[in-house]
Amino acid sequence: MGVLLQIIYYAFEFYSMALVIFILMSWFPKAYETGVGRFLSKICEPYLEPFKRFIPPIGMIDISPIVALLVLQFARGGLLQLFNWVL
Repeated sequence: MGVLLQIIYYAFEFYSMALVIFILMSWFPKAYETGVGRFLSKICEPYLEPFKRFIPPIGMIDISPIVALLVLQFARGGLLQLFNWVL
């Protein structure tokens, strides 16, 4: 079962890194139009969309991706704790 926990851990880590890269791509013009940008958009936008809908920007700063990353980290920790408790 330790292998399953490692797979879950690394899946969450990969997705967190994908989100960070996707968010940083907003600083570069036309970065979303590249192949990597389109791929990251397909996997990150569905997760980020509910956060963007409910959390308004503060001035010109959109904090919804930060909240989304925090929720993802809490979910990872909770899920791993749950699996450790069950096992």
